[in-house]
Amino acid sequence: MNDKVLETLEYGKIKEQLTKFLATDRGNEIVGQLTPSAPVDQVNQRLAQTADGADIVRLKGEIPIPKLTEISPYMKRLRIENASLGGTELAQITKLLRAVQVVSDFFADLQEEDVALKVLPQIVNRLTLLPDVTRRMLSSIDDDGRVLDGASSELRAIRKSISATQGNIRSRMGKFIKGSDAKYLSEPIITVRDGRFVLPIKAEYKQRFGGIIHDQSASGQTLYVEPNTVVEMNNQLRRDQLAERAEVRRILGELTNLIRPHRDDLLANMDLIGQLDFVNAKAKLAHQTGSIEPKVSADNVVKLRQARHPLIPRDKVVANDIEIGDQYHAIIVTGPNTGGKTITIKTVGLLELMAQSGLFITANEGSQIGVFDDIFADIGDEQSIEANLSTFSSHMDNIISILNQVSQNSLVLLDELGAGTDPKEGAALAMAIIDAFHKIGCELIATTHYPELKAFAYNRPGIINASMEFDVDTLQPTYRFLLGIPGQSNALNIVSKLGMSKQIVDQARAFTDTENQDINNMIEELTAQTKRAHDEADELNTQLQQAAKLHSELQDKFTKYENQKDRLTEQAKERANQVVEEAKKQADQIIADLHEKQAKVGQVAVKENELIDAKGALNKLETAPNLTRNKVLKKEKAKHDFHPGDDVLVKSYGQQGTLLRRDKNHTWDVQIGILKMQIEESDLEKAAKNTKEKNQYQTHVSRTRSAGMSPTLDLRGHRYEEAMTEVDRYIDSALLAGYPSVTIIHGKGTGALRKGVTEYLKRNPRVKSFGYSAPNSGGDGSTVVKLK
Repeated sequence: MNDKVLETLEYGKIKEQLTKFLATDRGNEIVGQLTPSAPVDQVNQRLAQTADGADIVRLKGEIPIPKLTEISPYMKRLRIENASLGGTELAQITKLLRAVQVVSDFFADLQEEDVALKVLPQIVNRLTLLPDVTRRMLSSIDDDGRVLDGASSELRAIRKSISATQGNIRSRMGKFIKGSDAKYLSEPIITVRDGRFVLPIKAEYKQRFGGIIHDQSASGQTLYVEPNTVVEMNNQLRRDQLAERAEVRRILGELTNLIRPHRDDLLANMDLIGQLDFVNAKAKLAHQTGSIEPKVSADNVVKLRQARHPLIPRDKVVANDIEIGDQYHAIIVTGPNTGGKTITIKTVGLLELMAQSGLFITANEGSQIGVFDDIFADIGDEQSIEANLSTFSSHMDNIISILNQVSQNSLVLLDELGAGTDPKEGAALAMAIIDAFHKIGCELIATTHYPELKAFAYNRPGIINASMEFDVDTLQPTYRFLLGIPGQSNALNIVSKLGMSKQIVDQARAFTDTENQDINNMIEELTAQTKRAHDEADELNTQLQQAAKLHSELQDKFTKYENQKDRLTEQAKERANQVVEEAKKQADQIIADLHEKQAKVGQVAVKENELIDAKGALNKLETAPNLTRNKVLKKEKAKHDFHPGDDVLVKSYGQQGTLLRRDKNHTWDVQIGILKMQIEESDLEKAAKNTKEKNQYQTHVSRTRSAGMSPTLDLRGHRYEEAMTEVDRYIDSALLAGYPSVTIIHGKGTGALRKGVTEYLKRNPRVKSFGYSAPNSGGDGSTVVKLK
């Protein structure tokens, strides 16, 4: 990939965003050397690494990698036979050894949890574990490079002796500070000079203490004296400190020799940890920016769904759908300045660079990228005073260079093609340049102001118009990318909105030729249709998101209900078992009491009232179900809830009657016609109310579609006169059949059929509106007609 496009598209700023998430020097080095790849396999491999990292970030937060300093310089020193590393250097190596162990354990845990990863385990499996070396280093060196007491038994003994000697010295000198001699001190403190403990004594009392003078204050009023009583202890302390220093040097040499044979393994581990750090950074950046993994097209078909520029904040950027490489290989973007043309082509180029570098892209799911061998861009004003180049000359110099390097597998981005010179010559040159790139077969996106290029793109297969939407009502660009619609000339509409005299505006319109006016009217209608489609799509997307959210909430609640249902069922079973057990115990007790009464010698037979009481006690053990919510029972009760005046059905006679009054023994007096009868309540049932609804008559008149008529008319291969007759007959038939819209396929060809169809539809008063089909449904090769 050429360096110029990386600078033009601000690829370096993406790398700066990555560095914020790095923890190792090697990771920073990898990002510094990062460039887009061309082979499809390598791009897929890089994206798969990022996908694994994204899964880990989602599930675990990140791969546990600490801050690590580059160890390459230390490894070079180890090549020297007698070279020894210092404590700080060995501490950095120890951090690496510990990181390798932690990362290896981390991925082992992921494997036990059945977390499916694609490629990162391959990197982790290449790590070289040095458990014995790691344990020795961890027990010998701390993070600051200090040699720990556990490095050797001798060092532990020496340091223990040093600690005891220091304690004795402080205890002995503490008597001078707290006793009667404290008045001879400048300050009641113990300090150190030349590694020996001393007291700050007033100069005039130096003879009182004796000992060795090691230093004096700047004023000469204070002398730092080592009393005679601690001289020998200070000597011992010094001997121990020298012994400690020698032992530390010996241990550092021993540790250096311990890792010397593993130089290559340590360097390889450093590189692998750096790669994992880089994956971490890519995944974190993707999470922060809401990026997704794109699909990769080996045929360089680019389909970006709601793509947004990665360097613009999400709350300010406008997302767009952009496609190239399938039905068309060149896009000509027209429209006013500040409408977003430049940022749109930069978005395409930068997302391609990111994806080919293994980074996720700022777009929606389902997006697809190509894999280009090179991307070229001529964007911005690059005039050079030193080289005596104008803006036009600078652009042409860049384009000539691109033409000499481009291939059919390249992506070319040209901004303001042909600008900076005479409009007619500039437009002609722009068309010739586009044709040249188109013949090469590369993918091309070019922006321009020239209206001639609209018709040029319209009549060229494989080339499509596009524009940036402009809101004439607010006089502001919307930054929406409209594929298949050329940019509309809004100058007259804008000046009219700004208050320009209607006379001047009308005169300006009169100066504009009819063809341009027709084109502008067509573009205006297409723009309006596209805007409605975008608005409807946005509304549907919002509804879809709300529905998805509601579905997720309902799913969660249903899952909780299922879990709760099982738990409550188990609890109910346990409670039922308890109730049954208690009922059994009570029943057994009642029966035992009866048996006891019957078994007593000389006891009279059990009295009747005692048996009744026992039976009542047993009946109380039965718990009736709660039927208050039983809808069937409620409905049955309602049928037999009788009141005087109710209409009832006498089931045995199959006749309806009216209740008069209730008699004893559950009977009712019922009036059936002229007869009055006494009927059992069980033979009665409430009659349903007979409500007669008035018949409403309404006349419906509707048109029925002909089952044999197609909603599409294909005129390809017809002669002009025959085709026009067919169109007239077809439109009449479509109106009779009740079709709201039909499609007329006239093809592209010479344009005669298309023009004839257009003129006929303009004249027909039963045609509500018409326009070309969508780019993916035939484009200008067919016309969609809406009927009144």
